[in-house]
Amino acid sequence: MFRWLGLTLGVALATRLIPGIHCDDAFTLFCVAAVLGILNSLLKPIMVLFALPFIVLSLGLGMVVINALLFMLAGRLVEGFHVNGFLSAVGGAVVLSVTNLILSRFNAKTPPPSKPTKPKPDSDVIDI
Repeated sequence: MFRWLGLTLGVALATRLIPGIHCDDAFTLFCVAAVLGILNSLLKPIMVLFALPFIVLSLGLGMVVINALLFMLAGRLVEGFHVNGFLSAVGGAVVLSVTNLILSRFNAKTPPPSKPTKPKPDSDVIDI
């Protein structure tokens, strides 16, 4: 649920910040977030698998291209959500990625501190 709300917030920010991305109403915004969530869970792993050499050679910039393509596909699938071109999709994908990065930092749980372990007196440790 938190990821879906973060996706919705990211798409809303992208429509405000990036020229060329428009959304008609709030319901369409929620539909776009749902479609992007489904595309990210089903289609993105397959695209990453096939584009892995390109992703490695481009030092990760291939992921931006994949995210932009999925953003454009969501624009084609959802009526009322418009992405005017590839550069707008790249901008929207970057805004979406930064939003998810920031929200994941707030949601991250810190692990409890570990207790230091002492060696057992009958262990096979030789002190010099």
